[in-house]
Amino acid sequence: MPRVHGRFGRVYIGIASDTASADPLPFTATWSIAFATDNAEVTALGDAVKTYVAGLPEATGSFSGFLDTSTAQTYTAAADGLARRFYLYPTTPSTAGPYWFGTVLADFNAEGDVGDSVKFSGDWSAASAIAKVG
Repeated sequence: MPRVHGRFGRVYIGIASDTASADPLPFTATWSIAFATDNAEVTALGDAVKTYVAGLPEATGSFSGFLDTSTAQTYTAAADGLARRFYLYPTTPSTAGPYWFGTVLADFNAEGDVGDSVKFSGDWSAASAIAKVG
């Protein structure tokens, strides 16, 4: 994949539970995605180095932007605790990819102050496998 600029990225999250389609999350300005695997130490007496075996993988991430009062996508997801469909496109959305998709459990935060715009942010954790296309 060639290098891309972040300005064309897009986050989609379902407004209803995981059976509903995912819609673009409006006014998103940042996103992140991280994959990690639990490692269990299995070092035995006499081993030359610490030794590990892989456990379960996980996928987590975050997003933030400017609060849009016309939608409650992430607030609703955080308040009802149900998994939502999720798509993350690092560049212009395309069915050919690249993008990640699955279902996630999302959190919601909002903050504002007298000298700035009201912003929202959220963290997410995988509720299913997060797959990559392209």
